[in-house]
Amino acid sequence: MMVLLLAGVGLAWLLQKWLYENYWDFRFGVRIHFTEPFVYEGDRTCLVEEITNDKRLPLPAVEVRFAMDRSLVFAGEAQDNSNITDQSYRRDIFSLFMNQRVVRRLPVTCRRRGVYEISEADVVGHDFFFTKRHLLRVEQCTQLYVYPGPVDVSRIGLVCQAISGQQLVQNRLYPDPFEFAGIREYRPSDPQRQINWKASARSGELLVNQYDSTTNMQVRILLDLRDEGIWKRDELVEESIRIASSLAAQLTKKSVELEVLANAPSAGQPCLRQHLRPGAGQMQELYRALACLDARGAVVPMEQALAASTCESGYVQVLLSHNQDEETAQLARSLAQAGSGVLWVVPVSHRFPLERQSVPGVRVIPWEVE
Repeated sequence: MMVLLLAGVGLAWLLQKWLYENYWDFRFGVRIHFTEPFVYEGDRTCLVEEITNDKRLPLPAVEVRFAMDRSLVFAGEAQDNSNITDQSYRRDIFSLFMNQRVVRRLPVTCRRRGVYEISEADVVGHDFFFTKRHLLRVEQCTQLYVYPGPVDVSRIGLVCQAISGQQLVQNRLYPDPFEFAGIREYRPSDPQRQINWKASARSGELLVNQYDSTTNMQVRILLDLRDEGIWKRDELVEESIRIASSLAAQLTKKSVELEVLANAPSAGQPCLRQHLRPGAGQMQELYRALACLDARGAVVPMEQALAASTCESGYVQVLLSHNQDEETAQLARSLAQAGSGVLWVVPVSHRFPLERQSVPGVRVIPWEVE
């Protein structure tokens, strides 16, 4: 009897070994994805692991391993099986019965702006006796856009007021022929083209059309991400990107024609250039382009980014730059000398205070980074 029992155990061991060597990954799937295509900097989202065993052979133990950027940090109990070094590494163990799917949701905090991908997952399968490890690499197509975080609306409102002031100085108000305001009596100083002949014939006296005075506001945001000093100022660079994002959102709500230029690569282009027309609904495109900005990449001179611009004269220029050197000051002066109203918003901190108080023809606005 003992011999038969041992023979049966040996036969069962050989059979399960053969089955797992040949069929453990049959109709087996791993899918890792985020619950949302985009979030904002500082928000929390969920990373979902879906493990499927769609066959009659159970899997007693399956290890799923993957890595993602360390700027995405697991939160709460999800930190238990993660390790952060150069990247954030994750290792989970699943046990699946026949024809079973397991779904696990892992909360993730998005600490930094950017585009994050998970391209592959490594799977380690075991048989019932854990005598051999079976390896499998599963390709993934997971992407998450983390948009720049919003800044204080009241602080952005002050910048918008400064932009309006520059616009009024630069362009005098003029009557808009599309903004009809009513009819009044004719005056000798009125041009004849404003006479409303039908209304004049009915009343028996000359009447003219009256129009509201408007000005077409056009703004160009220049995002200077150059950071060539010995001490890197990542917090000031990232704050400049947040200001550009929030300012563009506020201006588009006010039906302002807007162009955003940045001297850093984005989505395969040597510099970012986005032209937003009023009511065109292009903010999502701008958010995505700002998320793709590589502030640590090959930053080009701002003059080169300006050469790619096709905007005409009449734009108010908003320069976002933490650099306070003579090169940046000269850029601001040249924009002012070309007839533009120029605002220079300078992100500063206790480590990097405001050094340049004024530039001829340019309004300098310090922005304290919290």
